[in-house]
Amino acid sequence: MIKVKRKVAFQGEAHKRRDAAKAARVTLAQSGRIPRIAKLVSLANRMQSMLESGEVESFQQLAELGRISQPRMTQIMSLLNLAPDIQEELLYLPEVIKGKAGIHERLLRPLTTEIDWKVQRRMWGRIRKRQ
Repeated sequence: MIKVKRKVAFQGEAHKRRDAAKAARVTLAQSGRIPRIAKLVSLANRMQSMLESGEVESFQQLAELGRISQPRMTQIMSLLNLAPDIQEELLYLPEVIKGKAGIHERLLRPLTTEIDWKVQRRMWGRIRKRQ
């Protein structure tokens, strides 16, 4: 009796789906992810529009809707105190490929308490240089 050993490659539907899923994961891993601060600025803008349209009446309702505390909601909404050009830069930060993003919300809190946009821009310039 002769035994023949040979590898056989099956190309059924299950294999095609698995290969497609693997390719999608590799593409996603290479493209990176949107920085969290960009998501928070976008969220703050969306919540502001909800307040203005009358969809919700207060920060408390927004906090309940988002299942977060009212102080956290206030921190997120304070990002709207940033100069418009700083907000735009935050929205278009490059994707994070590996690790944590260099710019985060806690780092920007001192900027949100500053009323003068010129001073904010100087502070923002110092933060960018460190990153």
